[in-house]
Amino acid sequence: QVQLVESGGGLVQAGGSLRLSCVASGHTFSSYAMGWFRQAPGKEREFVAAIRRSGAITYYADSVKGRFTISRDNAKNTVYLQMNSLKPEDTAVYYCAASRVVTTTLGYDYWGQGTQVTVSS
Repeated sequence: QVQLVESGGGLVQAGGSLRLSCVASGHTFSSYAMGWFRQAPGKEREFVAAIRRSGAITYYADSVKGRFTISRDNAKNTVYLQMNSLKPEDTAVYYCAASRVVTTTLGYDYWGQGTQVTVSS
């Protein structure tokens, strides 16, 4: 079983920054691609960013490209999401997820509980 625990969410003003972390346990972290997703109230969960097992290749939703950066530290079993130039529309619960195969869809095998990000205008 894989456990994922997110942290780093909070309240920030528009234009500010936050860094989310997701610590994984219960599996060989480097064997999994990792992704970040978000879900705003009344909306479907959507893809934000993903990173391959080695960390060499990353993928982003158009809405966050150039503002968010996904990275991973396989020695620390941790994946990060650096979020800069935040906008009110980035407000959502952010989830990390693990998959044997990298994908931008919701087809991940394991999910964290989520961390709330709120961006005030």
